Amino acid sequence: MRNKTLKRCYNIAKPHIKTIIIVSIFSVIIELLILSKPYLVKIVIDDFLSLGISEKGFISLNIIGIIYICIVILENSLDFFTRTQTNIMGEEILYTIRNKIYKYTQDANITFHDKTPAGKLFVRITNDVEDISALFKDVITTLFKDIISIIAIISIMIYFSFKLSMLTFIILPFVVITSLSITKILNKIYDASKVVRTNINTFLAESIYGAKLIKIFNIQKEKQIECEKLTQEFVDTRIPSATYEGLFPGLMTLFENLAITIIVTATINNWFGISIEIGSIYIFVSYIKSLFEPINRIIDNIEIVQEAVVSINKIYDILDHKEYLEDFEKGKELNHVNGKIEFKNVWFAYEKDNWILKNINFVINPGETIALVGKTGSGKTTITNLINRFYDVQKGEILLDGINISEFKKRDLRRHIGTVLQDPFIFARSIKDNIKLNKKISDEEINNAIKMSSATDFVNSLPNKINEIAKERGESFSAGQKQLIAFARIFAHNPDIFILDEATANIDTYTENLIQKSIDKLSKEKTAIFIAHRLSTIVNVDKIIVLDKGEIIEQGNHNELLQTNGYYAKLYNSYYESLG
Repeated sequence: MRNKTLKRCYNIAKPHIKTIIIVSIFSVIIELLILSKPYLVKIVIDDFLSLGISEKGFISLNIIGIIYICIVILENSLDFFTRTQTNIMGEEILYTIRNKIYKYTQDANITFHDKTPAGKLFVRITNDVEDISALFKDVITTLFKDIISIIAIISIMIYFSFKLSMLTFIILPFVVITSLSITKILNKIYDASKVVRTNINTFLAESIYGAKLIKIFNIQKEKQIECEKLTQEFVDTRIPSATYEGLFPGLMTLFENLAITIIVTATINNWFGISIEIGSIYIFVSYIKSLFEPINRIIDNIEIVQEAVVSINKIYDILDHKEYLEDFEKGKELNHVNGKIEFKNVWFAYEKDNWILKNINFVINPGETIALVGKTGSGKTTITNLINRFYDVQKGEILLDGINISEFKKRDLRRHIGTVLQDPFIFARSIKDNIKLNKKISDEEINNAIKMSSATDFVNSLPNKINEIAKERGESFSAGQKQLIAFARIFAHNPDIFILDEATANIDTYTENLIQKSIDKLSKEKTAIFIAHRLSTIVNVDKIIVLDKGEIIEQGNHNELLQTNGYYAKLYNSYYESLG
């Protein structure tokens, strides 16, 4: 698992290796410049102030002052450069990964979306990506610098006084043991809190998406209790980390002051024959403080690293599942469609052996209009999903103009099929954008589509007409108005095959009749498939296919099925009795 995580981190960093190396080198230079400043102060104290002079050969206090200022300017200039570059790198990584996982969600098949909650994907694309970006912005380039800094400080201290260094370093084992112990505890805490955080974010996303449903069933109080419970779980996981995160800086400060006390006491009392100049004591005190800074920084970054590692694994656990990806370009090109659809001995199950469709056989000829009828769960929508190749059949084959649809490019296939759902999705964009859907469609074609869908009066009644911006999910429009936009969308895209899944359910009878005339006009040249619960809307179709428990039990036109006095006749009579 660790090797896999390291490989994933490397793959993320690989495009930015050059930047990481340059920034790391500059960071080391910055650290060396920082460490040189106490040494200049040491020279001033021991070689000038203690002797009461301002010049010594070619060197003077003024020259040392100028050198000190130059070091400060160079240090801050390099620091500005490294910070800018790391921030840019972090944003580029965020851009790359966010687009990569978004692309995966768009390329993934319907099975993936059936199994994966939208709230969970939302967390992956937002929070988890930001965690990874923080790793590269705040940790990767500073880690190397901090390690070099610790090594350099220890080396310089040993150079000035081996005995005093060894005496001071007595506390380092305690620092290391304390750091490792707290880090180990914090890692477990961060793992637990990360899981709960994901659960909270998923819950919040779903609650926002389902706000209307929550109000409809008046379960705000129950959802609030659930929110409080999840939040309390998160707080319970975070409280121990707050304790240890608060304890660690205090312990580090204690060790730091103990080290300074050892330095001062050892030099004053001449322990082990230690005798150094005042400037050297200043260097030791300064470097001890500098030694604890990178140690503290490394510990502070533990949470960032831990959260980023968890996020990387969660994101790549999705990205590595290539079996869910659809290949939209694999297969033959499909440039022209006559519209003949044939199901041959088709069996399909969403889950193994739980057959939704059983030995389905039927033919839809070019320009023919058919209706799929049956109780809920009989397999009507599944048939339309299979025509779109949202799923592939387990047995049998589906032919389009005599060729198995599995041989065509999915992108081409779906371009020739237009589907209107009972509850169409409307983006928070203008009506025009919702009709075009980023395709190159002229204003004239859009206006014709609006006219064909009988949406002209509705669109003209809006303040900004076709440029009116819809609220999220089209909440500013009624269900019927959203369906009018959906019809305008499908007419503008002009597919060769129409699939209407109870598409006129929320439209008034007058408007439905107008739309039906437009559909009838198009259906003379194009194939149309209706899924209908209101049987009055399908009496004029060419063929009705009646389904029950995933099997076709009757086929024929309206009059033929009524004469057989079978399942359809009973449904039709029951429907009209319910209206009476």
